[in-house]
Amino acid sequence: MSERAEILVIGAGVFGLWTALRARQAGHDVLVVEAGPAPGHGASGGLVGALAPHMPERWNAKKQFQLEALLALGPALAEVERLSGLPTGYGRIGRLVPLATEAARMRAGERAVEAAERWGDAARLEVLPGDAYPRWLSVEAAPQGIAYDTLTGRLNPAATCAALAGAFLALGGRLEVARPVTEVAPGRVETSSGPILAERIVVAAGVAGFDLLAPLVGEVAGRGEKGQALLLEMEAPDLPLLYADGLYVIPHATGGVAVGATSERDYDDPRGTDAQLDAVLERARTVCPRLGVGRVVARWAGERPRANGRDPMVGAVPGGPGVFAAMGGFKIGFGLGEKVGAMLARELAGEDVGWPESFRVEAHLGL
Repeated sequence: MSERAEILVIGAGVFGLWTALRARQAGHDVLVVEAGPAPGHGASGGLVGALAPHMPERWNAKKQFQLEALLALGPALAEVERLSGLPTGYGRIGRLVPLATEAARMRAGERAVEAAERWGDAARLEVLPGDAYPRWLSVEAAPQGIAYDTLTGRLNPAATCAALAGAFLALGGRLEVARPVTEVAPGRVETSSGPILAERIVVAAGVAGFDLLAPLVGEVAGRGEKGQALLLEMEAPDLPLLYADGLYVIPHATGGVAVGATSERDYDDPRGTDAQLDAVLERARTVCPRLGVGRVVARWAGERPRANGRDPMVGAVPGGPGVFAAMGGFKIGFGLGEKVGAMLARELAGEDVGWPESFRVEAHLGL
């Protein structure tokens, strides 16, 4: 006899676990199957964990969605920590962005005005002198000052996945690891250890999810992009994170400072680290010389799922009745995860939740 579930979630990454947790809290029977040996084995198990907002100019539905998600995340993670007894490393520590040119300083000033309008009293963005954090951000890297916002936060990705899984299990959810899914059809999936029948299926399997959905939507709606990051053995938990030219330096409450990440479209080994990561560290030490005292204690690489339309790909799958997607968080997944999971859990219960148009599965097809 085939195994059964009311709701089957494929993938124990950040989107899959938040969806499973919120659906379980709504009283549904939920089974999560994960291909890897533990939750967060894929892209969600990285080292960086930035929770950074989009800039406030050219406001749109995606930016409003992200703002609401970021503001709700702190209380939601506190609930997860209480249920699981495990830390997530969450903190709204703020972000420092060095300004190298006068044009960058002017743009930051304009953004501060936009932020006051869009973020209201919830957070602020301001321009600080270049020597505001001399022991953390090099004064030479910020000749025109520093853009500082109080909306940005951070968490420990792997710890957050472990805590989400713990909270889900504490509420009676079911989780199976080392069980890859090979095929998805309405009402049924094939796995390495036999089929599972489910009324509703959520594909949250990262890069592999694009191939799983391809027979239903008629194309592969996304791809993987490799990222590499590392962790330094040093403590700076109360300082804001740094962001400069695509590079993050993130002090973690759970210990160490993360540096990353590369963004690679062409690669042979999706989980191998190489000289590109060494170059990232050298760039980071230019911006933050204090990193020179830190010993590298972990190196990480993985494939991050990027849907064809760049934005997340979530909600009902055309051509697959009862099949839903929760993929493509690409660099912003941890910030959006709780809101995506909560809305998808409501959609699984039959509610029309009103996703931003650019998030819908259809928006990623035919591009």
